[in-house]
Amino acid sequence: MKKAMFIWNPSSGKEKAADYKDFAEKTLIEMGYEADTRETTGPGDATQFAEEACEKHYDLVVAMGGDGTINEAVSGLAEKQHEPLFGLVPLGTVNDFARALGISLNPEEAIEGLKTGREKRVDIGKVGDRYFMNILAIGEIAESTYEVEPEQKTKLGAFAYFLEGVKAVASDETTTFLIEHDHGSWEGEAKLVLVALTNSVGGFEKLAPEALADDGLLHLYIVENAALPAFVRMASALVRGKFEEDPAVEAIHTTRVSIRTSEPLSCNIDGDEGNTTPFDIEIMPRHIRAVVPGETD
Repeated sequence: MKKAMFIWNPSSGKEKAADYKDFAEKTLIEMGYEADTRETTGPGDATQFAEEACEKHYDLVVAMGGDGTINEAVSGLAEKQHEPLFGLVPLGTVNDFARALGISLNPEEAIEGLKTGREKRVDIGKVGDRYFMNILAIGEIAESTYEVEPEQKTKLGAFAYFLEGVKAVASDETTTFLIEHDHGSWEGEAKLVLVALTNSVGGFEKLAPEALADDGLLHLYIVENAALPAFVRMASALVRGKFEEDPAVEAIHTTRVSIRTSEPLSCNIDGDEGNTTPFDIEIMPRHIRAVVPGETD
């Protein structure tokens, strides 16, 4: 019998994950899988579970939770000899990876969609020994996002991130960056540097409208130091899908990025605190066997 591991985070989805656990298990059994359910209790659990699924040659791994949980599961699947299919059920504040893959943000629909899903190989990024599938962000605005407490996320959702970001934009602090990429280098003061893999970042599905989950590219955006009115203008451009065209934004599409800063800065990887500069980022093309909506080929 085929084996599936179902990894779920009980604190995701405003703590409504338990409402969907039984339905997910039932669905996997109906699909002909022997279902092995694992509950996360702390950071790193989802990675450990996914690694075990690879070692024991499971056929499918399904992760249910927010982008942090999904990131951990993907990290456990990365660079393994055995590659299970990977399905996800979004239950987070933003759910960027699900948005990018066209997976329903309704948990029951996402679970039901596993039955008719098809395989699509998608890219992931690597920085040091960490992996990401949505976004790596660096700068004071990025650092502000992990000041958001779980209670704030539960009450305010994505707006909690917006509030912290406004505080960072209003400050006078700047950092000098040296950024190298396929086409050359960039040096100067920046408020924010983004390295995106998909078109959905922070719930905005038009930041990188041309970015595809399997295009083999890192989509680099450098937001130069500017006054608050310029950030208001950029926010409007972001909503309209014109972010790249803003005069304060440098957009570069590349397969590698090297980042050095005038002082050490921590990056934000898929919503959680990540590596500290300096570091190098690379693309791992079509690395994960994701289950996406659509009839099986």
